[in-house]
Amino acid sequence: MDLYSLFSLENKVALITGASKGIGFACAEIFAAAGAKVVIASRKQDSLDERANYLKSKGYEATGIACNVGNMDELPELVEKTVEKYGQIDILVNNAASSPVFGPVHETSLEAFDKIMEVNVKAPFELSRLCFPHLRKSSDASVINISSIGAFSPDPGLGIYSVSKAALNSLTKVYAKEWSEAKIRVNAISPGLIQTKFSEPLWSNEKIMDFVIKQLSIKRLGTPEEIGALALFLASPASSYTTGAVFTSDGGYTI
Repeated sequence: MDLYSLFSLENKVALITGASKGIGFACAEIFAAAGAKVVIASRKQDSLDERANYLKSKGYEATGIACNVGNMDELPELVEKTVEKYGQIDILVNNAASSPVFGPVHETSLEAFDKIMEVNVKAPFELSRLCFPHLRKSSDASVINISSIGAFSPDPGLGIYSVSKAALNSLTKVYAKEWSEAKIRVNAISPGLIQTKFSEPLWSNEKIMDFVIKQLSIKRLGTPEEIGALALFLASPASSYTTGAVFTSDGGYTI
């Protein structure tokens, strides 16, 4: 068995949102190391250029394209620029997320509700839809949605965020079933508490951390690279018989 080929992304193009840092960037670096050309997207072009240059310095092929995925009008241009640059899209990672509030659900404003749903559910729906004509041309297309364990049991203080991730898991299964004839695999990863800037309000809170660590079988925070490694499995031929699945990577929190 050729393990290199099993996990190789040679000649593949991957589009990754929320990719200037954290889980998104870890996916980009691992995918690039596996041979993919990567397009990293987030809101600030300066940050993307810095990250893309870092990847290029390691001999990888990478491009940064600024896009606020919460603005649906910007998504077509993101897809168009990706195809203009590399001619194809084989892998889509919907990683960008929003969680602007922390507290009781009844104190969540409609404005915050809308923002969470726009970024966490509507953007993956629309970006996947826009990428569909390109993904269906690929010999091994893969869509990976980055969800959360909050989708299974709502995280305290993150009620609507948890609701949005439950919806994303359902969307994953819908796309997986409907796109099977196009030979596009669609899966989701539900991380636990990963040490990123996005989750810092949680892991920097001693009381929350004490509670979380007690629930874990592996007594530590996860790393972005550990999620990126699971994403590589889902992006590569190694997972060729896997679609519609939701993988947890949470240190045993949901056991």
